[in-house]
Amino acid sequence: MFFDMGNVILFSAFIFMCCFFSHNVRGNPIGTSSINCKFDSYKTLPAVGEGYTGAVENLTGIDPGESVVLAEFSFPDHLHFLELNFTLGDTFAVVQTKGSLDADVLIDTNGELYYSVKCVSTEVINRRTLIINDMNDNPPVFKQKEYRKRISEALPVDSLVEKVEAVDADVSTVNNRVTYSILDPAPDKFMIQSNGSIILKSALNYNLANSYSFTVEARDAGGLTDTTKVFFTVEDFDNTSPYFQRSLYHATIQENQMGMFRDILPEAILAKDGDIGINESVIYSINQVSPDQYQSYFSIDEDTGVITVVSSLDREEISSIILSIQATQASDSLKTANAAVSLNIEDVNDNQPEFDKSSYFTSILENSPNGFILFRPIISDKDEGGFNGTLEVLPETVPFSLSSDGTLMVKDYTLLDRETSPSFTFQIKAQENQPPFHTVLADVNVTLLDENDNNPQFDNSVYEGKVFNNQTVGIWVTKVTAEDPDAGPNGRVKYTIAGGNQDGYFNISEDTGDISLSKEIPFKEDEVLRFSLFVTSRDEGAPPRASSLLVNILAPGDTKPQFLSSTYKGRVQEEMEPPVEILKMSFLSVSSINKVNLQVMTHGDKFSVDSEGHFSTLKKLDYESENNYTVSVSLSDGTSHDQATVLVEVTDVNDNPPLFTPNSTNVTVPEDTEIGTRVMEMAARDSDEGFNGKLSYSLQGGEGKFLIDSQSGEVFLASELDRETLAEIRMEVVARDQGQPPQSATGSILITVGDVNDNPPQFQLTEYQVPENATVGSIILGVAAVDPDEGPNAVISYRIARQSPSSDLPVFTLDPDSGDLQLNQPLDFETVKEYVLLVEASDSGTPRLTGTCSVLVRVQDVNDNAPEFVKEKNDVAIYENLPSGAAFVTLDVTDKDEAGFSDGHFVLKSEVFGINNQGTVFLNSNATLDREECDHYILQVVAVDSPVDGLSATAQLNITVLDVNDNDPQFSPHPGLVQVPEGEYSPEYPKEICHIGTTDADEGDNGRVTLSIFSSDADLLFEIREDGTLLVVSPLDRETKDVYELVIVASDKGIPARKNITGITVSILDENDNDPEFSQETYVIRMLVKDAKEGDTVLTLLATDKDIGNNSLISYSFSSESPFLLLDSETGVITLTSNVRDVTEDTTFNLTALAWDKGEPSRSSKATVQVFLWCNNSTSDIVFESYMYNFSVAENEPSATVVGTVKALSKSDKVHVTYSLKSYEELFSVDDDGMISTRQTLDRESQEWYSIAVEAVDSIVRSTSALAMVTVKVQDVNEAPVFNRTSYSATIFNSSPYKHPVVQVKATDPDVGENGQLEYSLQEASPLFEVEASSGQVYVVSLQGQTGQVALHVKATDSQGLFATAKVEVTVERSSTSDIVVISITEAASTVERKAPQLEKSLGQVLDMSVTVITIWAAGSIRQRSSRSDVATNIGFIAKDSRQNIVPSERVRSELENRREKMEEQLKMVFGQEMTFTIENPAQVSGPDQATVITLGVLLGLSIAVLLVISPALFVMVRKAKTTKGGDDMHCIISRNSMDVPVHLNKSPSGARNEGDEEMDQDSSDNSHTSEF
Repeated sequence: MFFDMGNVILFSAFIFMCCFFSHNVRGNPIGTSSINCKFDSYKTLPAVGEGYTGAVENLTGIDPGESVVLAEFSFPDHLHFLELNFTLGDTFAVVQTKGSLDADVLIDTNGELYYSVKCVSTEVINRRTLIINDMNDNPPVFKQKEYRKRISEALPVDSLVEKVEAVDADVSTVNNRVTYSILDPAPDKFMIQSNGSIILKSALNYNLANSYSFTVEARDAGGLTDTTKVFFTVEDFDNTSPYFQRSLYHATIQENQMGMFRDILPEAILAKDGDIGINESVIYSINQVSPDQYQSYFSIDEDTGVITVVSSLDREEISSIILSIQATQASDSLKTANAAVSLNIEDVNDNQPEFDKSSYFTSILENSPNGFILFRPIISDKDEGGFNGTLEVLPETVPFSLSSDGTLMVKDYTLLDRETSPSFTFQIKAQENQPPFHTVLADVNVTLLDENDNNPQFDNSVYEGKVFNNQTVGIWVTKVTAEDPDAGPNGRVKYTIAGGNQDGYFNISEDTGDISLSKEIPFKEDEVLRFSLFVTSRDEGAPPRASSLLVNILAPGDTKPQFLSSTYKGRVQEEMEPPVEILKMSFLSVSSINKVNLQVMTHGDKFSVDSEGHFSTLKKLDYESENNYTVSVSLSDGTSHDQATVLVEVTDVNDNPPLFTPNSTNVTVPEDTEIGTRVMEMAARDSDEGFNGKLSYSLQGGEGKFLIDSQSGEVFLASELDRETLAEIRMEVVARDQGQPPQSATGSILITVGDVNDNPPQFQLTEYQVPENATVGSIILGVAAVDPDEGPNAVISYRIARQSPSSDLPVFTLDPDSGDLQLNQPLDFETVKEYVLLVEASDSGTPRLTGTCSVLVRVQDVNDNAPEFVKEKNDVAIYENLPSGAAFVTLDVTDKDEAGFSDGHFVLKSEVFGINNQGTVFLNSNATLDREECDHYILQVVAVDSPVDGLSATAQLNITVLDVNDNDPQFSPHPGLVQVPEGEYSPEYPKEICHIGTTDADEGDNGRVTLSIFSSDADLLFEIREDGTLLVVSPLDRETKDVYELVIVASDKGIPARKNITGITVSILDENDNDPEFSQETYVIRMLVKDAKEGDTVLTLLATDKDIGNNSLISYSFSSESPFLLLDSETGVITLTSNVRDVTEDTTFNLTALAWDKGEPSRSSKATVQVFLWCNNSTSDIVFESYMYNFSVAENEPSATVVGTVKALSKSDKVHVTYSLKSYEELFSVDDDGMISTRQTLDRESQEWYSIAVEAVDSIVRSTSALAMVTVKVQDVNEAPVFNRTSYSATIFNSSPYKHPVVQVKATDPDVGENGQLEYSLQEASPLFEVEASSGQVYVVSLQGQTGQVALHVKATDSQGLFATAKVEVTVERSSTSDIVVISITEAASTVERKAPQLEKSLGQVLDMSVTVITIWAAGSIRQRSSRSDVATNIGFIAKDSRQNIVPSERVRSELENRREKMEEQLKMVFGQEMTFTIENPAQVSGPDQATVITLGVLLGLSIAVLLVISPALFVMVRKAKTTKGGDDMHCIISRNSMDVPVHLNKSPSGARNEGDEEMDQDSSDNSHTSEF
């Protein structure tokens, strides 16, 4: 069972008080005292509890006759609680209470009651203090029952919002101590401290909550409580950027159209201020148009966001455009929002179709069958969908047609007659099916090729010839002519007589067709002989074609003249100018003596005939007068005669136009005439007959109000008339006959529309304003009505029908004629603010029409109330980075007058701040804030309600300037170069180097500075303590690296953090920590005793030391002395010290050589020295001077190049030695002198080392031999490098950050060592790109604003200056940092870098887009000592759609969020483990710090410059080191890693490969005696 501790204490106190009061509230006196009237005294009485009544103190020892009284003791009012019970003469007295004691009243003395007892005679004072124990009998009481306050959204976290206070009337601290708490439900934004201070716990957001209310409880130790309500109203602060309702809009517009977009989906473009409480207006603008050449084609209304096309677009040129639009807060240009509008340009049929040829030429055989194909024209159309229409052959009469697929073929083969039409020229018309139905024509020329398809045709159907009795044989009779329209042989004609020439009287020429008399014909008198010859004409075609006809030959004897027909018929048009030949009358006349005469017997005035029989007119004929004639014609030769009849028909001609009588007509038609009413008839006459005299009527003009009967000419009303709209109508009637050509006449009609009283009067104005101080009797306004009718119908009279609100006496009177409204009673705005008058206006027409209107008369107020500020004191907090011109608070003002404060203005005298007429206070455009200079402003704002004679009010504005992280940390003076000895250091045992001090002018977190080290090769070696002490925390080895360039980064805790950097060079001092190293572990030399002499150099020892200075200076010695050998301590040269000729047998000296450095303490190493002395007392042995030889030869040298010489020694000069090679005989040779030469050119890159066994053989009978090993090193000759490719290409966005990789070039060099080390550089410097010298990685420097192609030439150079170049073509595409999407995953950056291609592919599959990873970097801007695998990795990428347009980042982030599960599955597949990702806000992601990187670049450049200066000395040192170390290479690698560069840019250059000398162990077969010295 658990007890509440507070309840236990209360219960215990209660028991104690009960016991106390049972003894002290009523009962014996608290104390008894003896009065001292000689000396002053002081006494504290025992404590009593609150509520005590009774005796306080019994006083004894009062001298008889002494009088005592109560007197004050420091607090006179305390005597009000006590009284003294004393009778003069008594020796005792009692001090007792007047009522219950209350400690809470004695606030000043914390519940202690002060009094004194005074001896009157001696004035001695006996002072007393009575302690009244306080009881918890008073609860806390809040000073206010509720607290209300307006607070700014921008109020900083941890700020004091309000302070509540409750007072507990108890006097003791225990009972009056009050604690505060917020009762549930408690808002998470606030906390309350023990002193009642309400503190802001987390940032406010007006958009999420604009008010808070909660209850605060005050509680004392006894559990007594009180509560109060707290109300906070959040005032919106301008701290949020605008936002678009949608990140992507889809719009359409037709091509060639200018103006606003037709459709915008999913809704109209709208951006709002993110601060909904302020709701500042936004200004719309177009940021970018893609493609950018269309930037000028669009404009946007900066107020409404309505986008307008100002230059028409051509869909055939571009079908879609992306517009990037921006909404900028009007009061703060730094606050922006962006959205994209995808504009689809709809096709308009604005392009004509086009034939593939403007003209087509083809040939076909005539008579080609129907369906025979000529060709198929190709029609194209640039509009969407291509050509969609119909094809047509023009004219349709040509014998060709088009099939459904557009193929031209023969339609009517019967018309394919070359002889009729040798060619056809026509057109093919292509017409679209959609408006405006574009049409295009192509010319077609079809040439017909000939076929023999025509029979020869005679010119006449019948030929006649005459043979008279005086004609002789051979005379020409007649000629037939036949034509064959075919061409060539098909058209050449031959003639023959096929029949009717039985008697052989006639002959025909086959070529000309001439018929002649072949023998005489027996004539008969008065008889005409008739011969009918059948003549055939035949062409030469294959097969030939022929035709025949009858030739009539007359052979008259002596015969009278006669007509060949009794009746002849002819036709002639009227009105033809004479003479007009109507026909030819055929006749026969044989006589050659008598002349034949033809004569018209009837109608001779109109007709004539000549001697040839041509019958013609003599004058014009008129159809209307007579249309048929019967004419007799006679034929006579003077002796005989004949007669025939000619029937002549005269045909009509349309020669009379119609005629109107009269030509014009005026008609009045009332405006209320019903539709369909006959108005008039307008008829014409025509004198012609038939169709030439048949008339039809049509109407022109008339505004569609009338129609006419086409047969009768009657005019009818077709639509309603309105005189007020149209008073007169003019029309024309056209009468046209049916002749050919037709003739016409025109008549005019004027319709006057008669007025009808159909319009009531109409009022023009219905609302008026009158000042309330207008005088009675004045005309305040004039009402006016108009009547569109005329005459009496338009005369108007006025009256007031009703007044609202009503009054006993009318407030207004109205003049019935003029409409003037007169004030009849005074106005009072406070009583009635407006009157509504129902006014009638009546015309004088019949019937009388009336119009009414409600006239609103507003009474105008007079300014008689001063404005009032809602708050007379306004406290505002703003940040010091508030943009110039930005508004931050609005002061609310009210005014009881009708207009309120609408015409008011504000007055604020300040050079820093301004105020507009809406009461919005803003930072002046030419002013800036700096908290470090001034952090508080107190301003007086005056509100004036009118520009003239305005009333005013004043309020105080207290502005607190809040800190913004706008100051970089600053470094205190510190050494630029520090020196540290190399040694073993650790985090547990670090070494202090120096102290780095910093300052920051900002406050709070913005001014708290932390230091970190940025250096790729030193971040694990050095640390900085919180106090700024630079430490070494890892072992330092000078021989590995002797100088560290540290970049110290100072970062504050602001958001975003500000940084500063400084450089410190740490130079590592040498410690003697390396032993000297001999070049060989064992030195061996053989000497022939007989050739050795004192002072000869035996061999030279060489030792090196990696240390520097004295630590690297070497001295040599033997561990024990030798009588024959002397070792030079400085040079290592061993010489013979005495003659060794006394040595009589082969002897080996084994010596131990020591190499000592001069460090403190000194370090040493050992090597073995073997010296073999050979005597000459043997004739059979042979030995090489050295069992191992080291030679070198340059590569590419010609054959027979000398490599070196070996020498074998024998014990007799008479013995001849020969040499031979036991290996590589194909590459090397050796002569009798031991000289080794090459047999062919050697290639260092193919093989560098050769180990050759050389045998020496002596010439004695029992020959002996010796073997030596020769090592040949092929020395490198510098050759030029070669690029793997001659050209490279890449595409990159212009938003790519500094150090972003573009492409890596690679060159190879066949050389090794220094000659094979390549350095990459740009042949010509570029401000856009740079290349890593060691890796060949081309990276971005700055591409801001750059687009298009950039060509670079990268050079790879070896150490000797030979180089090769490669071309790099980079395509820079437009983008912006707003297009980059950043996600974060919990994986090491190095791992992400390796799997970047798989990551790009996975992102592309999830988004269904093309993804390019722009950058990868570890989360956190400075690399600390923790492993990179411990931190998250940020990945920045850009996505493109199927058209390769950049997809806005908002859309990509939305798609990623929607497809999160799918993305996480892909991440698991790529990285092999469960993984989540976070979509970052790019503005809040700490990305690569370009400024720091550039600074590091500068430091690196300085370092390289220093290296260039000292490079000659370094070169000598390196060469010397190589020589002394037997060819080992020394490499100096300079790291160029930079802070926060994406991981895939920090690829270390591949390490140089060190080739070590191959060591060979050779066992000596020598069995000679070994001595040790």
